[in-house]
Amino acid sequence: MKAARLEDGALHIRDVPMPEPGFEEALIHITASGICHSDLHIARGDWYGLPGNGVLGHEAIGVVEALGLGADAYVSVGDRVILGLGGAGGGYWCGACRECLGGRPRLCAQSKPIMGTFAEFFTVYAKSLVAIPDSLGDGEAPLACGGLTAYGAVKKLLDHHVLPGRPIAVVGAAGGLGHYAVQIAKSFGYQVVGVDVGSERLDFVKSLGADFTLDASEALDVVRAELGGVDASLIFSARMAGFRLGFDLLGPHGLMVCVGLPPTSEGNIEFNPFELFMKDATVLYSAVGTVQDMRELVALAAAGKVTTHVSRTGGLSELPAIFDELEAGKYLGRAVLTDLGA
Repeated sequence: MKAARLEDGALHIRDVPMPEPGFEEALIHITASGICHSDLHIARGDWYGLPGNGVLGHEAIGVVEALGLGADAYVSVGDRVILGLGGAGGGYWCGACRECLGGRPRLCAQSKPIMGTFAEFFTVYAKSLVAIPDSLGDGEAPLACGGLTAYGAVKKLLDHHVLPGRPIAVVGAAGGLGHYAVQIAKSFGYQVVGVDVGSERLDFVKSLGADFTLDASEALDVVRAELGGVDASLIFSARMAGFRLGFDLLGPHGLMVCVGLPPTSEGNIEFNPFELFMKDATVLYSAVGTVQDMRELVALAAAGKVTTHVSRTGGLSELPAIFDELEAGKYLGRAVLTDLGA
């Protein structure tokens, strides 16, 4: 079968052996795989400490081809499924520790990532799979991480008592994750301030239903003048300047939910303690979600309330070119591999 491999920092498409499902694993014939910005960061070596060798891809829709021992308790051969926990922690979790029982399987000491969906076939922990209706097209594959991550971030607003109807900012609103967050936040009933750069991206954000669409250069002045600050900011930017802006947009007692992962070379988030004191702000990080979150997100998508904006499709052999285009910001929304054998 065909599969993408990262070897000494270089991307190759290789012929590799077909995997066999192990205990409680399912073999998935992948029909579509989303290309996440984190795949690009890994391929480019942007994140310090991650290896320059291995497999790539963690967003996929496919059909269950075969089952390992015990997997039939969760899925059946022929089921059409989406991988339900993105890259972080979706490959395995124990289900019995404090973190798992607290709804944080990503933090389980035994957790394993999902990685390797840029391939024709893929084996995965069957408990992480979510069945999807035929009405949900293969173009929705990026829901598996990008959509789920945005959904988990928006749910943090409720956890921290930011109520629907209140103004919240989405920084990086036209991006692969941000465009989901705008739609999800609107479906939850929030007043959404979509922040990005350039008229084309802002027009796109407006089409998603944002109440305000502001260029990053003007966002702070407009938000302070018209709203007195936002109750929360969701940061999907891959640049540290987006994190700084997200913090500055907060009103009193605001919540900053960090989601984007800038290259390590961008440095650290820095706040003067006096700034935190004056705002009485809460700053936290949010990553992916749970299998139940994925079920809820699939229901929203099936109801037409959340849609993946796919600007680029291609076969597996086009992955290097798509990475270059993603890095250059040549398209809005998401790219999806729709032929993993080509």
